[in-house]
Amino acid sequence: MNLQRTTRPRVETMELLAIAVGGAAGALGRVGLSQAFPATAGSWPWMTFAINLSGAFLLGSLVTHLEQHAHGSTWRRPLLTTGLCGTFTTFSTVQIELLRMIDQHHNGLALGYVGASIVGGYLAVLTASTFARRVQGTR
Repeated sequence: MNLQRTTRPRVETMELLAIAVGGAAGALGRVGLSQAFPATAGSWPWMTFAINLSGAFLLGSLVTHLEQHAHGSTWRRPLLTTGLCGTFTTFSTVQIELLRMIDQHHNGLALGYVGASIVGGYLAVLTASTFARRVQGTR
């Protein structure tokens, strides 16, 4: 019988702390904006949509910038991308809003919302990444 030891990835305490700090900031920002501008039942959830698109744009900018400047701190990427952007944007809220739309028989609105969220998020990441590359290329 061949018993091999499996190597587990080493968990970096500073990386986990960075994710937690970024996550707290992102979640507080999202919740604050969502409470300040709540969605109305049966209507387009503008704040969630804006949060997700701006978060996707920020994520595209950050990932592109951090790829070009990989040297230095190892905690910047988890702090800003996984932590901040990951909790600022919210897939779960989109799902709840879609369920409410469908429950209220606003199927066209739900379909438009999911389509606009996916396409808009992709375009936001693409635009931000393209812009960040151009800015970095001029330095």
